[in-house]
Amino acid sequence: MKTRAAGARHRTRTHLSRESLRTAIQVATALTLCALMPSASQATDLGRPDAHAPIGVMGDHVHHAGEWMASYRYMRMRMDGNRNGTNSLSPSQVLASGFAVTPTDMDMQMHMFGLMAAPMDRLTLTAMIPYIELDMDHLTGAGTRFSTHAQGVGDLRLAGLVRLYDSDALGAHVGIGLSAPTGSIRHRDDTPAGNVRLPYPMQTGSGSWEFLPSLTVNAQLGDLSWGAQASGSVRLNENDLDYTLGDRADITSWLQLLWCPWLSTGLRVAWAKWGDIDGADASQNPAMVPTADPDLRAGERLDLGVSANLFVPRGALRGLRFGIEFQVPMMQSLDGPQLESDWNATVGTQYTF
Repeated sequence: MKTRAAGARHRTRTHLSRESLRTAIQVATALTLCALMPSASQATDLGRPDAHAPIGVMGDHVHHAGEWMASYRYMRMRMDGNRNGTNSLSPSQVLASGFAVTPTDMDMQMHMFGLMAAPMDRLTLTAMIPYIELDMDHLTGAGTRFSTHAQGVGDLRLAGLVRLYDSDALGAHVGIGLSAPTGSIRHRDDTPAGNVRLPYPMQTGSGSWEFLPSLTVNAQLGDLSWGAQASGSVRLNENDLDYTLGDRADITSWLQLLWCPWLSTGLRVAWAKWGDIDGADASQNPAMVPTADPDLRAGERLDLGVSANLFVPRGALRGLRFGIEFQVPMMQSLDGPQLESDWNATVGTQYTF
């Protein structure tokens, strides 16, 4: 039976209520209606490396009618050590709180394939599908170490980006998206307890449909550009294993400096907040390991990132872009024990045709 010392739990339940879904739909509908009204013509310069946000930002720009863009991103996140609230925990502290096993570190690798197409100036359609690889190391109370692994396709994301405004220096668009549960929630691997279904963080899918609203603003001011984006993920249904991942809210802003026609560098801050899991997978024993406890999944994090964008402005490869970004947490508070983030890196390429 799992026991916990007083104060060992830092409960920060951060479920976003279903009221947020209705509000998001109302806002998205209002913004879409605004987009149908006459507006200024496209005038911002897309032929600059900083016309796109740092490569870690999705859905940051729109296209002209008839344009297509294919993209590939490789993302890697490293998590090492556990945290409860803002306090780091040693493996012995996690085990002493009543768990038989503690995770010690985790690597997440994601290959994200994307396609954007603009059937008209006011509308850009997007599709993204990830392939995910997950590795987690563990320590038991008896001193045994073991690792688990899972890999597979993640959840498919489809969205429409609707242009709201575009002038010489300022642009804004709203995103209305949907995530389809194409990723698996039934990955298994061998452990000291046998071949078992892996806990929630080791699954490549959510099992649920998700509503994905966003609002993005960007501007170019001489050799400087800046942007901001607010986005969310609202789970629309309980999956067939009787649980729903927590809703999530993201806000990010970036500033970029144009050095020459083919290079820009930037800084970005990114805040995220996500909730605990509703319901539970009946195969998981929350007394065994923290990753199997649906009440230990919520958290909040503020990241700082540095980035560079490269752009081919002319020649046979005109329209080809490369990007790199590296992020580290400035603050993180987790409903733990829960693995804490150490760093996150993204590299990618985009080609418009």
